[in-house]
Amino acid sequence: MASIALDRVSIQFPLYQGGSRSLKKTLFAMARPGALTRQRNRVLVQALNAVSLAVAHGERVGLVGHNGAGKTTLLRVLAGVYEPTSGTVAVGGQVSALLDVNLGLNPDATGYENIRLRGLYLGLRPPEIRRLLPQIAEFTELGEFLHMPVRTYSAGMGARLAFAVATAITPEILLMDEWLLAGDAQFLDKAHRRITAFVDQSCILVLASHALDILARWCTKIAWLDGGRLVMFGEAQRILSRYAESRPSGAAGD
Repeated sequence: MASIALDRVSIQFPLYQGGSRSLKKTLFAMARPGALTRQRNRVLVQALNAVSLAVAHGERVGLVGHNGAGKTTLLRVLAGVYEPTSGTVAVGGQVSALLDVNLGLNPDATGYENIRLRGLYLGLRPPEIRRLLPQIAEFTELGEFLHMPVRTYSAGMGARLAFAVATAITPEILLMDEWLLAGDAQFLDKAHRRITAFVDQSCILVLASHALDILARWCTKIAWLDGGRLVMFGEAQRILSRYAESRPSGAAGD
């Protein structure tokens, strides 16, 4: 069965003194108190700080927090992109990560060629890709654009293609960042039905978003992050209500 378990997971990124002043200013502006520490000739960015949580088979978890809270970092830890500085991560099940609309897409290849390439990357054999290709193409609703290079696609079209391929094989654990939610309402409805279908088969969804209404609709639990720390983790409506109350009056997002 699919499962996720994090035990006091921390991630630190060192920033050495040098010519990257603009990057440092950005990080200082985004970071909460305690997120940055100085060590001689470098600054340590505490992206995650002793985060512990467990996600069971069939659960849908939303990640909330301001920009720089650690949501994307946590997703990348679960995807195996980042190795924890300390703590342990145990992920049981096949993972499909939709963290960047352009990740894994060859801009000079056509939509059809990218479907085949991403299928191979996901471990599918050529016969399986050929079997799934018509279904994936139909889901994207891109029509003749699938014969065109991906560099000619809009961000929304790229999102459709990436999402259709990533969810065609019903991964046990799906990780998603905010970018998918930029699609049109009709596609979001299709995406929600597709996600609901495989989550109903006892898989796991972890979704990072600032859109509290979508998290309330899609998720059963919420993990609230702030400055790399886990503030609260539990039943979705309760955590979302507490999180909404904590934000400045009239804030539309973070």
